Amino acid sequence: MRRKWIRTNGWVFQVERSRGSTTCRRWRDPVKITIVQGGALPIPPVRGGAVEKVWFSLGREFAKRGHEVTHISRTFSELPSEQWLEGVHHVRVKGFELSSKRYIALWRDLGYAARVLHVLPRADILVTNNPVLPLLIRTSQFGALYVHVARYPKRQMRFYGHASRIQTVSQAAAEAIISQAPKIGGKVRVIPNPLPSAICTLDVAASWQERNKQILYVGRVHPEKGVHLLIDAFKLLVQSGVHGWRLIVVGPWAAAQGGGGEGYYQSLRARRAPVVDMVNLLGPIFDPDVLAIHYRHAKLFVYPSLAEYGEAFGLAPLEAMAQGCPPLVSTLACFQDFIENGRSGFIFNHRADRPEEELYRTLKTILSSDQELMSVAVRSHEVSRVYQSANVAEMYLKDFAVIGAARRVPHNRVAQ
Repeated sequence: MRRKWIRTNGWVFQVERSRGSTTCRRWRDPVKITIVQGGALPIPPVRGGAVEKVWFSLGREFAKRGHEVTHISRTFSELPSEQWLEGVHHVRVKGFELSSKRYIALWRDLGYAARVLHVLPRADILVTNNPVLPLLIRTSQFGALYVHVARYPKRQMRFYGHASRIQTVSQAAAEAIISQAPKIGGKVRVIPNPLPSAICTLDVAASWQERNKQILYVGRVHPEKGVHLLIDAFKLLVQSGVHGWRLIVVGPWAAAQGGGGEGYYQSLRARRAPVVDMVNLLGPIFDPDVLAIHYRHAKLFVYPSLAEYGEAFGLAPLEAMAQGCPPLVSTLACFQDFIENGRSGFIFNHRADRPEEELYRTLKTILSSDQELMSVAVRSHEVSRVYQSANVAEMYLKDFAVIGAARRVPHNRVAQ
């Protein structure tokens, strides 16, 4: 058999001649993509999880385009060990519950990764956000290793030098990766998180007066998310004479679900005591349709994250923007990729000496002009359209093609 590679018009063709027949293949034929999720949350994301929602959405987008997608995640009582959903082959192996102790979490990740190895299919691309699995992959039979970094790096990147790509979701996270592991700088690529759900047809300005005077938070109820700051700032807002507003907090507080635990939850309940009738702690809501209703009812979304070395993108503010609810976020650099202060959202200085007072003053200024708040809501909704799943899926597929061409086509054997 004779084989030749030809590169032309952005495509790479592989031509094979054998016994009088000729076969021509190109890289953008169906790609075999394996997605390996972390071992704590199931797919579909029936227990939430930003990364889980993102890759569940992207897997379906890849399958829509005719690619062969296998999605590996943890087992869950309500889900079979194997099934097909919207063209995606789902395989589930035994996972684990989250732990706040890092050494326990790593040990559980190791066990999960070892179990995943037994079910990995042959593929062209292997995508994973699991921190341990890349260390165990030392063969190309499972595909080009594509490490997805959705959290601020914690100096583990230097162990991933053998990966074909280190992909992260914001410029701030990319700069941190390169700073910590300069040798892999050439492999780092930024592709933003997509919106897991399709953007609804929404006339933000026309429906603005139908919204309630509600301030909304959606996310893990954990100290690093700054929920205590938000409650304290809201109390100051009420004490200053701003009335008629409610604060709605949605998200898990249990440690097993990534929250701050019982102690933190009880501290929040104590903090809201003076304004208990105006602050609702609703707990987790995983149904995307119910979450969308909360976003569409609120006039302001607040995400006061303090996670200097944890936050890499912040999907919740983007989801709020897609539903016409403008975001107010902290000054973490990761938000600056899609939020411009005063135009597509608002930013407060969480590094101030008294951040709760800084947040209170920002809130009071924002809420003083309903017309300006509406204008920012309109612009933020427009910005969110860039992040539709279909658009971001194409970014990934183009990057997969670059990696595939590099793997499949030896440079000295390509006809220019």
